[in-house]
Amino acid sequence: MGKVTAAAAAMDVEATQQNALDFPPLVQVILAGGAGTRLWPVSREQFPKQLIDVIGNQTLLQSTMGRMAGFEGPWDIAADPVVVCGAEHYFATYEQAREIGVNARIIVEPARRDTAPALTLAALNACAGGEDAILVAMPADHAIANLEALHHAIDSAAAHAQKGAIVTLGVPPERADTGFGYIRLGGVLQDGARRIERFVEKPAAELAAQYVESGNYWWNSGIFVVRASRWLSAIEQFQPEMHAACVEAYRDAKKTDECVIPEAAGFLRSPSDSIDYAVMEQLGKPDAAFAGVVVPLEAGWSDLGSWDAVWHAMEKDECGNASNGRVLFEGATATYARSQGGRLLACVGTNNLIVIETDDAVLVADRSHVEDIKGLVSRIRREKSPEADAHRKVRRPWGFYDSVDHGDRFQVKRIVVMPGARLSLQMHHHRAEHWVVVSGTALVTRGEEQFLLGENESTYIPLGVHHRLENPGRVPLQIIEVQSGTYLGEDDIVRFDDKYGRCS
Repeated sequence: MGKVTAAAAAMDVEATQQNALDFPPLVQVILAGGAGTRLWPVSREQFPKQLIDVIGNQTLLQSTMGRMAGFEGPWDIAADPVVVCGAEHYFATYEQAREIGVNARIIVEPARRDTAPALTLAALNACAGGEDAILVAMPADHAIANLEALHHAIDSAAAHAQKGAIVTLGVPPERADTGFGYIRLGGVLQDGARRIERFVEKPAAELAAQYVESGNYWWNSGIFVVRASRWLSAIEQFQPEMHAACVEAYRDAKKTDECVIPEAAGFLRSPSDSIDYAVMEQLGKPDAAFAGVVVPLEAGWSDLGSWDAVWHAMEKDECGNASNGRVLFEGATATYARSQGGRLLACVGTNNLIVIETDDAVLVADRSHVEDIKGLVSRIRREKSPEADAHRKVRRPWGFYDSVDHGDRFQVKRIVVMPGARLSLQMHHHRAEHWVVVSGTALVTRGEEQFLLGENESTYIPLGVHHRLENPGRVPLQIIEVQSGTYLGEDDIVRFDDKYGRCS
C-alpha cells in the first residue's frame, strides 16, 4: 500500500491537463458518519437521520445511493458506491444497501474523526487498484429534488477536477439562512463556475442577509469532486499527521469484497477535522498550491439539517402545513408534524410549530428555534437519559428488540430474531434473564446445554452463564425477555463468538 500512496501523491497534475482524452472513472463516495442530533427525537446517536425515511419512502442513505443512476457523459461511472460510516452503523448501512440491490463497498471507521479522514480513506481505497478515479463525495443525509441538474453540475465539476482542481458544488441562496456555511465567489470560469475566494462559517442573521444581498456568496452544499491522488496530495501538505495516520490505518486494514475496516490504532492517531477546515479553507489563500473551484448547483438541494429545513423541502397544503404519518390539521398554519410511533397526532390552531412524536419522546418547538435542539440533546445526554442515544425499538443485524418497560432492577424487552439468525455467544456480569417464546422456535445455548423451545415455553439464564439465542426456523422468532439485576445497560455484554464480527 505504501508504494501506491507514494505514486498517487507524486502524480503530475500538469500531465493530466495535457491529456484531453483522459476520462478517469467517477466513484461516488457517500459520507455517512454523522449523528444528526438536530433532527431529534427521530434521529438518535445509534440510528441517525441518514438511516431514516425523513422524506419519501426510502431512507436518506438509500436515496443518496441512487443519486448517480442515469448519469450521462464521457465519464465511466463506477457501478457501486463507496460508503464511509461508523462501526455502530455498519450493519444498518449494509442492510439498507441490500434492500435496494446496491453492492456498496463500505469503509468502516473505527472511531468518528469527521469528514476529512473519511474522504482520505476513500481516496486511498480508490488508488489501491492502480487507478486514479475522480471522487464524487456527498453527504448521506441531504435531499436533492432535480437529479438531472445535479448530474449536469457534477459533469462540469469533474471536468475541472480532471485538470487538477479541488471542486465543491455551491448553491445560489434562496434566502438568508444562518444554518449553512457560505462560499465567497472569486473569478469567473467556464460553465458558470467560479474560483473559491474563501469559505465562511455559519453567519449571524444580519451578516447572512448581507451575503445574500451582495450576490457574491453561495451556500456550501458539502458535495466535493476531486481526483483521488489530488486529495491525497492536499491532505499530505495541509494535514500531514492526518495523512500519515490514514495511510497506516488503510495499509493494515482488514479487507473483504464488501467492506474495509481500517486498523484502529493507526486511525485513532488522526486528528478530527472536516473537509472544509482541513483543506477547502486553504484554497483561497494567495499562496495556495491547489486550485479551488465552486460549480453552481440549482437542483432543489437541502441539507435537511433541521426540522425547519425538512419543512422547507416538503410539499405543503394550502395553509403551509406538512406532515408524515397519522396527522390531522385543524386551523393550523406553517406547521410541520410527524407521527413516528403510529399514534394520531392532531394539531389545532398551531402556527409556525414543529411537532414530532415517537414511541418515547415528543418534541414541540417554534420553527425559528430549531437550532436549539442540538443543545437540548446535549442536556439530555448529560442527564444520562436513554432518549439521546437510542429509540425504544433498536435494530440489530439479527433482527430487533423493543424495550417495553423498565424500572428499578428490571427491564422487559420484546426480541425478534429473523429466520437463520442468531445472537452472539455471550454472558452478563450484572443481570439474569428469563425468556418466554411467543411465536416461532428458539434454539437456546445455556452453559453446556443446548435445547429447543416452542411457543409458550420458557427458560432462565442465570447471571454469569454463557448463552446464545438462535432461530433455526423459517418464520421470525419472537420472545419476551425479562432482565433482572443491579445494572441493565447494553454495555454489560461480554461476547465470545459472533457471526457479525462484533466484539465485547
